[in-house]
Amino acid sequence: MELIPAIDLKDGHCVRLKQGRMDDDTVFSEDPVAVADHWVKQGARRLHLVDLNGAFAGEPVNGEIVNAIARAHPGLPIQIGGGIRSAETIQAYLDAGVQWVIIGTKAVKEPQFVRDMCKQFPGHVIVGLDAKDGKVATDGWAQVTDIDVVDLARQFEHDGVVAIVYTDISRDGMLQGVNVEATERLAEAISIPVIASGGITDMEDVRRLCGARTVGITGAITGRAIYEGTLDFAQGQALADELQSRGPGMSGTTGSGVRK
Repeated sequence: MELIPAIDLKDGHCVRLKQGRMDDDTVFSEDPVAVADHWVKQGARRLHLVDLNGAFAGEPVNGEIVNAIARAHPGLPIQIGGGIRSAETIQAYLDAGVQWVIIGTKAVKEPQFVRDMCKQFPGHVIVGLDAKDGKVATDGWAQVTDIDVVDLARQFEHDGVVAIVYTDISRDGMLQGVNVEATERLAEAISIPVIASGGITDMEDVRRLCGARTVGITGAITGRAIYEGTLDFAQGQALADELQSRGPGMSGTTGSGVRK
């Protein structure tokens, strides 16, 4: 299982939000490129970038920073979410060296967009599903729908997305522990990889995710924990590698994030 550092971008800075609230942010660095450098030196095999301003604006706002990080680390797998709502935006990010785009709110509101983008950019589309109590949330978590997250994930798997980033929004940014059970339920229901997000706090959460009864959880995004120090990133990845090597809790991932 890959631990994936989150670099959330707001107003040009690296921040973390609590439960998706733009007015409840903590600035961890004013130099996101240096932050990316740091995590790569710590052994990160993939980066998770989010344009928070873009998520609310509906178009890229911190695109130049994303491009700068991609230029600084050619060949490093990077996934980007926030404001991914047009083919032009996707093409621009892929041209800049980003490997995957994460479609969030627009995927829920316009599923046809996901189908079209999977055809136009095969192998490069991930869908981010945020949920609370099994129901999908949209618009930067401002709206909780009555759509079942498992049903929607199955639909997107059929459409050709390469992975699902699943965030339990009741726990994200709160350091309350990852919701392994909900993540397992989703991973067992689909055959594409699930990347867990939200609530990862410490080494125990890494153990719990690696001990999941399904091989479908191939990665875990971590943010506040590695910035505030409740989880040492390098030690966490080493533990995940060790536990994975013992099997059968986790399978490996290929460069595309798809299970071997």
